[in-house]
Amino acid sequence: MTRIVLGLALAAAVTSGSYVSEVEAWRQKREERLKADGGWLSVEGLFWLEQGETSFGSDKANGIVLPASVPPRAGVVILAPSAETRFRLAPGVSATLAGQAVTEGVLRPDSEDVLVLGPVTIQVIDRGGRQAIRMKDRDSARRRGFKGLRWYPVRERFRVAARWVPYATPKSIEIASITGQVDRMPSPGYAEFELGGKHLRLEPVLEEPGASQLFFIFRDQTAPKETYGAGRFLYAAPAADGKVELDFNKAYSPPCAFTPYATCPLPPKQNRLAVRVEAGELDPHVLH
Repeated sequence: MTRIVLGLALAAAVTSGSYVSEVEAWRQKREERLKADGGWLSVEGLFWLEQGETSFGSDKANGIVLPASVPPRAGVVILAPSAETRFRLAPGVSATLAGQAVTEGVLRPDSEDVLVLGPVTIQVIDRGGRQAIRMKDRDSARRRGFKGLRWYPVRERFRVAARWVPYATPKSIEIASITGQVDRMPSPGYAEFELGGKHLRLEPVLEEPGASQLFFIFRDQTAPKETYGAGRFLYAAPAADGKVELDFNKAYSPPCAFTPYATCPLPPKQNRLAVRVEAGELDPHVLH
């Protein structure tokens, strides 16, 4: 009997160790994405567009002011009444789009259309029908000065098998962003679970039609002293056999924790948990 018990204990330890390694590998990839050339640490500007021409370059007289590595008067962005966004470079300015040298062209919003001007890139995003230029700089001081992410220890009790309750008819819920904009996003159901001695529920959204993951935007009582005050993100695979796994060890801070130029969604009121979830990523601004 002793030998059997020891065998079970050893198997549990191996499983736990394997799980910890898996989470730590996931966390390492999360940090690598953040620090990458086009990661959120490189985002150094957000410029909302009005119809007509907006000049861009390093000269501060431009409507879109870029880093000093870009020529003073690099070109213009033109937002048409149809919402099409074009660009036209000034004579002698070098840039590429999709790896090809260009002098003018179209930038489709929220696409892979990225205009590259040396270490600086610009692309168009659309938020609720408003278009903006997002600027990234791979030489940004924010990226160079980044000291790395910090996390709670990995604990298996924060990997929760929640009961999935689908809506008979998928509904949409209001999701506000830090810009003040409110969008309605589809939600297919909600997850119920026990944590910290409390019965809790979280309602996910789908980021796009046919999304392969459930997207949870939540806040708990570790915020704002330990985790990011505006909330955290957590993705989960679709429900199987009436269950959905919520692994809070993989909960992480939104982009606005790392740059003031993000347009992060905020947790809906039903996703503000009255419990401490001491798992996942710590606020990068708080010393622990």
